[in-house]
Amino acid sequence: MREFFPSNLKQLCRHYRSIADVCRKLKFNRGQFNRYLSGHSFPTPFNLKRICDFFGVEEYEIAMPTEQFITLIGGQPRRSLRAPKMSEPQRVLEHLKQSSSPRVQMLTGYYYEYHYAMSDPGHVMCSLVHIHEKDGYFVYERNERLQSRVPGKEDFECYRYMGIVYYLQDRVFLIDYETLTSNEISQTILIPSFKSKITRLNGLRLGVSACDHRTPVCSRVVWDFLGTDIDFNIAYHRVRLYQADTEEIDDDLKARLNQAGILNGLFRIV
Repeated sequence: MREFFPSNLKQLCRHYRSIADVCRKLKFNRGQFNRYLSGHSFPTPFNLKRICDFFGVEEYEIAMPTEQFITLIGGQPRRSLRAPKMSEPQRVLEHLKQSSSPRVQMLTGYYYEYHYAMSDPGHVMCSLVHIHEKDGYFVYERNERLQSRVPGKEDFECYRYMGIVYYLQDRVFLIDYETLTSNEISQTILIPSFKSKITRLNGLRLGVSACDHRTPVCSRVVWDFLGTDIDFNIAYHRVRLYQADTEEIDDDLKARLNQAGILNGLFRIV
């Protein structure tokens, strides 16, 4: 980054009346700024961010070889070519998107998600999840159904979660909120598969139980890949609570859900 920074900074300053004008607007000491321009000093991370925000460039852009940088910014002030300055929450999301591995593309498709129910001990929840790309982000939708506790009654309570996916280092992070009541945020962390074909993914899910006391709970979770194109209605029919010992859940799933370190399927945070 240091090699091309001084010359690229000079290119940006040419869009202003003078170096003194830039220093006034940035509220920088002129002597310190001159040392940046000469290459005798390099900004601290805090000052580098101030400089990039002022000129409307990203830190990785100002580190480019100068010929590429000139082509990037063209002959016009960079700020006039950019969208309005992002808010801090937008900047956080954009930073995470840039940091996320392109391998997240391999995760798109439909999954059954299995975990021990947070509000119904001894039961396993099967949800339907869809990961897809939208507006440059990888997002997902998770659908749940809880059947009525009234014997013989087949009514369901339906829940829909919307979230965003990031692939950071060797973990997949999924953060969502419940859209109907907006009173719950949950996070899932999955260990990705490095095989050419995804079958099942293991991980943990952190959320709260649906009971009145809203106990924070961490549960082992397994994602079972269904494909990229499915009959949603048929797949959704399987979404519900199951007895933990039911034959409708195969032995491999049960073994994954009951790996060592999980007590009755749950870690409770107290």
